[in-house]
Amino acid sequence: MTTGGPDAGETPRSAGYRHLARAVLYREYLIFVRYPANAVGGLVISVFFFGLLFYGGRMVAGQALTDSIEGIIVGYFLWSLSVGAYSSISNDIGSEVQWGTLERHVMSPFGFAPVALLKGLAKIVRSFVTSTILLAVMLVITGTTLELNLVTIVVVATLSIVSVLGLGLAAGGVTVLYKQIGNWLNLLQFGFIVLVSAPAFDLGWLRWLPLAQGSALLQRTMIDDVRLWEFPPADLAILLGVAVGYFAFGYAVFQYATRRARRLGVLGDY
Repeated sequence: MTTGGPDAGETPRSAGYRHLARAVLYREYLIFVRYPANAVGGLVISVFFFGLLFYGGRMVAGQALTDSIEGIIVGYFLWSLSVGAYSSISNDIGSEVQWGTLERHVMSPFGFAPVALLKGLAKIVRSFVTSTILLAVMLVITGTTLELNLVTIVVVATLSIVSVLGLGLAAGGVTVLYKQIGNWLNLLQFGFIVLVSAPAFDLGWLRWLPLAQGSALLQRTMIDDVRLWEFPPADLAILLGVAVGYFAFGYAVFQYATRRARRLGVLGDY
């Protein structure tokens, strides 16, 4: 005769990264559906600022703005994606520090960095959804049409924001160590505008910075209908190299900062 509940004889199964990814994605989905006012509010603010840019610029610049509106739309689309990728980790870790729940992530059997990274990736998926809606609204407002080759756009945009995700990891590690660095994080977001706008000038060495090369290729895709396999291999190699390089740099900074926070005993302090 066996005792205990119905699961008494079952051996507990260890969770894998697949279970972690599913749980993180489901958490992001719940946050989205349970707090719709906040989600819709972010989208409305993005549309509002684009409206100011478009209508205000048309009053000032007139035809000059109309002639470059496609590039502005593509740049704004990529900027909204990059801000979501960058802030996904740094802002989330800052919130965990304030709530006092950061140590739960550190004690996870998966490790702190994989949990933070997967949470950042889940927010990027959400950013893709909201930025796609934003793109559709911008096209309606301006009456503009773009070439929307889905495969090329997803590949180029993803590689573009992977480099920014690396910066987000680095910022998240610094947040763990120094807690309050929100003003510096916000300042860097405005720097993304310069990087996204780099294709309007001669790229030169700027192509080795985050977003610059991706912005150039994305504009060629969505404006000139250049497909992924039609890009020069050197351009794609630079895009991939920048993504991998900055992501590796951000991951290294994150690991160093969290280890230092443990040594100093300030991991859970606020």
